[in-house]
Amino acid sequence: MILQIVFWGSLLMVAYPLILYPLLVALIGLVITRPVRRAPLRARVTVLIPAFNEEAVIEATIRNKLEQDYSRELLEIIVVSDASSDRTDEIVGSFAAQGVRLLRNADRAGKAEGLNRAVREAGGEILIFSDANSMFAPDAISRLVENFADPQVGYVTGSLGFLSADGLAGGGVDAYIRYENLVRRVETRVHSIIGVNGGVDAIRRSLYRDVPRDQITDFVLPLSVLMRGSRVVFDCRAQAREEANRDLAPEFSMRVRVALRAMRGLCHVSDLLKPWRYPWSSFCIWSHKVLRYGAYLFMVAALASNVVLAFRGHFYLVLLALHLMFYAIALGTIALGSASWLPRILAVPAYLVTSNAAFAVASVRFLRGESMATWRPRAG
Repeated sequence: MILQIVFWGSLLMVAYPLILYPLLVALIGLVITRPVRRAPLRARVTVLIPAFNEEAVIEATIRNKLEQDYSRELLEIIVVSDASSDRTDEIVGSFAAQGVRLLRNADRAGKAEGLNRAVREAGGEILIFSDANSMFAPDAISRLVENFADPQVGYVTGSLGFLSADGLAGGGVDAYIRYENLVRRVETRVHSIIGVNGGVDAIRRSLYRDVPRDQITDFVLPLSVLMRGSRVVFDCRAQAREEANRDLAPEFSMRVRVALRAMRGLCHVSDLLKPWRYPWSSFCIWSHKVLRYGAYLFMVAALASNVVLAFRGHFYLVLLALHLMFYAIALGTIALGSASWLPRILAVPAYLVTSNAAFAVASVRFLRGESMATWRPRAG
């Protein structure tokens, strides 16, 4: 009986953050709704672009922002070069006549430190964050800004997609982002989201607070906004595109880095984990983040208990066969890499296993007290 409780309880804890939590929020949204009161808004905007050795993409990114349909006299662009050693600074400097500003860190300090510095020099009422390879739709800035016509809104994130979702990692990332955007829709309907698309998001300047250099800005900032009583919302109309990783190795490294910094970020805003102080935010963070980062523990427990139970009945033997088949498909797909003949659907189990392995590594590094402040450009 104890083994059965462990097995079914572990499966439930794996399924809850991925499947049951979004369904529960969707059901709540049928009863409780808080529409965002969007309207055209003429606000001064500063676009902040952190960059490290982005010579391959930075020119296109800057042109993309200059070509936005937002009023040019209300638009400021600042690129923060984190001690780039390639032609990034030179390329950014070529846009000085068009009002694009370059801030250079003499030594590598990381994204958070660079943004903290840039915000102190920004003149916009609204701060918009873009990755160095994020290509905004022509109306993305206008759409983001419209959300701030609602005085309750303090932070907005848009919809991030991919210019190319080829390869094993690309297919997995594309499916993951589509899923996350769906969750953000139902969370916004009820109140607020707790995870954003860092390549296309915005915050009220008055709500920005410096982020510790070893933490992830697009995780800590929206949570800090929630702590001050403002909403964090998703707007699917504000769209951006990036190139996805095609291989799982760089995607795995990125997942480790993001998860490690997010864990440290949770410590920084630990009050949000207290349901008696922040009922909605606490519910979402425990469900959507904490349990997801710890899902690998339940996956191991489910498999181990299933192995033992398989010796005690045909039902559990069949379940073990299905269990092992899932991991065999995932690991086999990872081993075969980006073979063009692999069905795209196989990227999903491979990506799930890779992500949870990354969460396990990040957890170990977190418990060791490790931190990561700097980053490298996304590899293909």
